[in-house]
Amino acid sequence: MGTMLVKNPDLIITMDGGRSRIQSGSIFVRDNVIEKIGRADELPSDADVVIDATGMAILPGLINTHHHFYQTLTRAVPGSQDEELFDWLVRLYPIWGEMTEEAVYISTQTAMAEMILSGCTTSSDHLYLYPNNATADAQVRAAQDIGMRFHVTRGSMSLGRSKGGLPPDHVVQEEDEILADCQRVIETHHDPDQYAMLRVALAPCSPFSVTDDLMRKAAELARSYDGVMLHTHVAETRDEEAFCVREFGARPAVYMEKLGWVGPDVWWAHAIFLDDDEIKMLAETGTGVAHCPSSNMRLGSGIARVRDMLDAGVKVGIGVDGSASNDSCHVITEARLAMLLQRVAGGAGVFSVQEGIELATLGSASVLGRDDIGQLAPNKAADFIGVKLDKLSLAGGAVHDPLGALLLCTIDRVDLSVINGKVILQDGEFQTLNLVSHVKRHNEIAKEMVSRHPEPERFKLV
Repeated sequence: MGTMLVKNPDLIITMDGGRSRIQSGSIFVRDNVIEKIGRADELPSDADVVIDATGMAILPGLINTHHHFYQTLTRAVPGSQDEELFDWLVRLYPIWGEMTEEAVYISTQTAMAEMILSGCTTSSDHLYLYPNNATADAQVRAAQDIGMRFHVTRGSMSLGRSKGGLPPDHVVQEEDEILADCQRVIETHHDPDQYAMLRVALAPCSPFSVTDDLMRKAAELARSYDGVMLHTHVAETRDEEAFCVREFGARPAVYMEKLGWVGPDVWWAHAIFLDDDEIKMLAETGTGVAHCPSSNMRLGSGIARVRDMLDAGVKVGIGVDGSASNDSCHVITEARLAMLLQRVAGGAGVFSVQEGIELATLGSASVLGRDDIGQLAPNKAADFIGVKLDKLSLAGGAVHDPLGALLLCTIDRVDLSVINGKVILQDGEFQTLNLVSHVKRHNEIAKEMVSRHPEPERFKLV
């Protein structure tokens, strides 16, 4: 891949062990790894690719730990705009049942493009329904084509409405089919090596859409491979809590612990409704949490106890969650809202700007089980972003504190994105995707899917 030199940035925000900030510095990359970082006069003065970052702040690429890419096809759908989680799902399940392989590919690139523009260089995704012969392979192709570092989670639903679950029967799969494809996806796509661009996790969707038997077998399968993690939704709503207590005799977190779904190879999405003992259990077992503030607010679910989790030693990262429960994929905004929401709950002093950035970098890397991303230092992956500090939205802020301005102010997009040593975004423009034609096709697919289900379906789990 050759060498790359990033020179003349106003500031390099490293997020390394000392949280160093380097002025008048440079970054020297060999192939896909940072070789040197520091003062410009201590680094090579030339490279195969030279990026003049004058006027920019350079920082580690942001990392997203929870998403549903396919939901970009159903943003702001009538009948889903003012619902809580269960009714929202019931409205959208039938529409999602119209997805094809092309729809998965296109929606994956839409979400990835939006995240890259907002500073994200690594993302996981939770695709948990596979109608019309759709596959996780479509997501992998999309990630490779756009150039994003990707953790694909092979999700699943097996508990249809006729068996007491929430999803309609036609969008669930048989458990033997699920497990066989999980094994195929792992063996085809998972890369456990350092600097991997593609890793796989197994992700049964939720307690109300899979059986306990599938949860156990998925965990056993994942743990038979090196570096395959486990992911699911846990403790997102009071409705889920009532369902778990009624069906399993335990709160969601306790139920997950009984199933063996805790440990450093596991991360939960949301984790809003946890008591003190459950937070302590997460810390002791090394279980991670994907915090999704916008979705939690959009669906009226609640405020996760992120301050208490971090104080207890729980690994917490940022998640934008589904594009139909957030209706956006803007990762730096999500980090900002995470900070603000903790302040709503506990006061302005309980959560700092620095901690907001840490959630989206070091915290998210830890949640995904990675020590090679999330910071800028020698021997770390060459994943970084650049933001011009003379933007209108940063005026009067970046001149005082660029890091503070990046989180407290609002930026529409970053100007530079380098992923795995390759320039993906330059001067705010994609080098790997034609957005105009892409958005046109995305909207055609979205309109066609929703047109088949114009009226809200009503079903309340009782």
